[in-house]
Amino acid sequence: MLARAIIAVGVVMALTGCGRGEPGPVRRIEVDPLPPYARPLEETPVKVVPLSEAAAAKLADIRSVIDADSLSRLSRLADSEPGFISNFGGASNRSHWDLLRRTGFDPLARLGDLLDQPYGVLEVGDIDWYVWPDLAALPPEDLVPERLSFRDRARLQELVGETGIERIRAGAQYPGIRTAISADGHWLYYVHETLDE
Repeated sequence: MLARAIIAVGVVMALTGCGRGEPGPVRRIEVDPLPPYARPLEETPVKVVPLSEAAAAKLADIRSVIDADSLSRLSRLADSEPGFISNFGGASNRSHWDLLRRTGFDPLARLGDLLDQPYGVLEVGDIDWYVWPDLAALPPEDLVPERLSFRDRARLQELVGETGIERIRAGAQYPGIRTAISADGHWLYYVHETLDE
């Protein structure tokens, strides 16, 4: 017991610097300021536009299909939407998603992940489109990594990879997986490619 007390006192003395005298002056190191390209962009508060009632109802329908893990139900839902696009090759939604699933891309799981991300809003004509992820709603000039916050740069890298970032730098629109629902409740598209691919 006495040995523990002596050890405890020794530890306290070592931590408090007992017996070491006054600390010396603090030395400061001068460094050059960061160049402008290395400074983080100021984060501007994101204005969140709430989903319309019709879009929220369609989102709930899509999420119920994802929860059921049913590619058949997903296909039926997409087929019921006028003009819905899942691919640019002309394949039916079901055939396209079956093919993707056989190559290791799970359309349902990826759609669920996509809908868990923030959405952006595009005004198309006189109606709003809610677009997932929000980065897909940006014009190409605002999607260049240097114009994004550090957080969004990391998200963009994760979503589209180096190849996608090279395409964005060359002026392409967002080249990754994306989906959209219009304010009037139509599921418009769920694609993982661009028209030029």
